[in-house]
Amino acid sequence: MLGESGQAAGSGEQGEDVPASPLPPAPSPDPCEISPRSVVEALLFVGRPEGRPFSARELAAAMRGVSPHEIEAAVAELNGHYERDAAPYEIAGSSEGYRLALRDDFRRMRDKLHGRIREARLSPAAIEVLSIVAYNQPITAAAIDELRGVPSGAALAWLVRRQLVRIDRPPDEPHLPRYCTTERFLRLFGLESVGALPRSEELEKL
Repeated sequence: MLGESGQAAGSGEQGEDVPASPLPPAPSPDPCEISPRSVVEALLFVGRPEGRPFSARELAAAMRGVSPHEIEAAVAELNGHYERDAAPYEIAGSSEGYRLALRDDFRRMRDKLHGRIREARLSPAAIEVLSIVAYNQPITAAAIDELRGVPSGAALAWLVRRQLVRIDRPPDEPHLPRYCTTERFLRLFGLESVGALPRSEELEKL
C-alpha cells in the first residue's frame, strides 16, 4: 500500500499542471528615433518668434555633422511623407528659409477659429518707416531717423507691436539692434519674400 500510495502520489504530482513563468515582453522599438529628419521636424514644429523661418544653415547648425544640403533633402522627404498621409500641413520654403504651415485648404479653418488677420491701418509716418525698413533691412533706428529727417521711435514701436517689423540683435553688436520686416508683413502684402517688393523702375510705370 505504501508503494501504491507513493506511486499514486507520484503520479498525481506528475499530472498536475504547473503554470509556466511568463516571458518578459519583447523590447519595443523606439517610436521617436533621433535623426536629422526628426530634428528638423521638431524645430519647425516649435518654430521661432513671430513665425520667422529657419534657414537650412541654421537647421544644420543644430546638429553635428549635418550639411545644409542634407537639410534640403530632409525637408523634401518630410513633405513627401506629409503628402502621402494627406496631412493638413507642409513645410513651406522661401528665400528666407523654412517654416511649418497649413495647406491652403485648411487655412480657412484656422481663420474661423482664430479670426482673420486684420488689415493694419497705417498712418503716413508708419507707412514711410515701414517702406524704409522693407527696402533697407536690416537697418538701425538711427539710420531710419537720418533718412526721414525726424525721430521715428514711436512709429517703429507701433510697427513692432503690430508684428510688421521685428528687432534683430547681431551677436557681435547686441547693443545696436536692427529692424527687419516679418512674415506677417509678407502675408499682409501678398509677398513671397522681400525680394518680391516692387523696385523703383516698376513703381515709375504705375
